[in-house]
Amino acid sequence: MIMKEKIIGRVWVITDRDGKPIDDIDTDMIYHNKHLAVVDIGEMAQYAFGNLEGWQDFPKKAERGDILIVGKNFGAGSSRQHAVDCFIALGISAIVGESFGAIYYRNAINAGLPIFVAPNIASSSIRSGDKIEIDTTTGKIFNITRNTELPPAKPMSDVQKKIIEAGGLLELAGKGF
Repeated sequence: MIMKEKIIGRVWVITDRDGKPIDDIDTDMIYHNKHLAVVDIGEMAQYAFGNLEGWQDFPKKAERGDILIVGKNFGAGSSRQHAVDCFIALGISAIVGESFGAIYYRNAINAGLPIFVAPNIASSSIRSGDKIEIDTTTGKIFNITRNTELPPAKPMSDVQKKIIEAGGLLELAGKGF
């Protein structure tokens, strides 16, 4: 996978029933522990958000290339790799959040999933269904649907880009990084 300078996709803003960003989504909400015996990444897709109220049908609605917009402390909790791999299996092209659990953030990068920290993104004017463009070099985020700039993300480091371009840390190590 070549790290694109720009990632473009349809957005899913992960909110509660009142439309407020959901903070502190832990890895058990993302991927319930009752499915941990599943080892085929392709099969993990169907369980994404299976334990997050109001989002259990997400795998049926998501399309390859979609982008998740999440609140604060997304991926808190355990180091459950399934919670990253289920989004890779769905073809999610990036996750943009206000903040992430440290282990989740590192697991996503190491697995080759582009992940960006953008304070205030979840409470901005962005809505599910909007199409956005993320500049991976500068961190600028542009809402194509609404023709507006959104709160910028921290740009990826060169090392993060190399890991993602290689398809993950293990792939990069196999290439003699």
